[in-house]
Amino acid sequence: MAAEIVNPRSDSASGSTDQDGGAEPLDSFDPAFALHRGGKMAVQATVPLRDKDDLSLAYTPGVARVCTAIAEQPELVNDYTWKSSVVAVVTDGTAVLGLGDIGPEASLPVMEGKAILFKQFGGVDAVPLALACTDVDEIVETVVRLAPSFGGINLEDISAPRCFEIERKLQERVDIPVFHDDQHGTAVVTLAALRNAARLSRREIGQLRAVISGAGAAGVAIAKMLVEAGIGDVALADRKGIISADRDDLTEVKRQVAGFTNKAGLKGTLEDALAGADVFIGVSGGTVAEEAVASMAEGAFVFAMANPNPEVQPDVAHKYAAVVATGRSDFPNQINNVLAFPGIFAGALQVRASRITEGMKIAAAEALAAVVGDDLAADYVIPSPFDERVAPAVTAAVAAAARAEGVARR
Repeated sequence: MAAEIVNPRSDSASGSTDQDGGAEPLDSFDPAFALHRGGKMAVQATVPLRDKDDLSLAYTPGVARVCTAIAEQPELVNDYTWKSSVVAVVTDGTAVLGLGDIGPEASLPVMEGKAILFKQFGGVDAVPLALACTDVDEIVETVVRLAPSFGGINLEDISAPRCFEIERKLQERVDIPVFHDDQHGTAVVTLAALRNAARLSRREIGQLRAVISGAGAAGVAIAKMLVEAGIGDVALADRKGIISADRDDLTEVKRQVAGFTNKAGLKGTLEDALAGADVFIGVSGGTVAEEAVASMAEGAFVFAMANPNPEVQPDVAHKYAAVVATGRSDFPNQINNVLAFPGIFAGALQVRASRITEGMKIAAAEALAAVVGDDLAADYVIPSPFDERVAPAVTAAVAAAARAEGVARR
């Protein structure tokens, strides 16, 4: 309602030109525009403001007593403001969904969407912040200056390899969780699905060899998490082929990746790596030839997660794979970040964690996998985002892990 008052619908909306030469409102032919008119979120008060007595408590003079107390004991900000329950969703608009570098303004509908997902699935308030800068140090400095207002920072849709450095530098300078969802959210949900796929086939993760197509933010994070979880072996492939220590064209991040992946010393193309592999994980787009999928080990798993077009179409994958997952909601086993980030932040904020550790992320993956329980099946290795058990399970697991790892402050 508030958005409608500020930004009412009108026939003056810009859009396509009709046959009479007039501007046809975008809302009139596309329901997505109709839904987004005025934005998807608003600020709502949590206290009444009915009369002068309410005003004197919510604002002056009552608010001065609270401000003075916080000035004397800064940690009280977590009890008497929304800081400890709100996350900043920060982007520079350089890697938005499948749209690429579209800039901060064009990224705002996605950031608003992320914010309402935080609220809907984790009960966490979130504020979209689209920054008009792309320099690593400028972004870091800007977010550091904004950090006193928030309990956590969710980095979103920032291109690799800058995203790695931005996250690292930010976490070094602030004492609240910094989490790049494109990396870690994807990795958590992937690990959860893989654990259940392995359980379905009566195997351990340590018995599996995985191949990841894509060495960007998601691919690198997935590789790190799989290694942390005890995967038998994992190799990444970028546009030039399998990442190995003997390549002389690797970025610093890829050189690091080469140091803890590809124990088998594979060389060549993605297709070469897939021969005999147990798991394919796609986070790069493009298309994998059917012949390469057919060359995988018997009972393989295919997680073709590119949107909107999976690297391997499900009908092809099902010919050869025991478990098939995608990033799409219209196929079974959707690898969807919304299964992870709301609960991860809810758990971190609940205990006022100073950071999100690898242990917390693995705990989140294990909790998410456990939701499936005895209903495990080839078309059900990961729960639906609308399963009401998901967020509470992830929240509790992350909070417990934060306490166990000594990063909780209550």
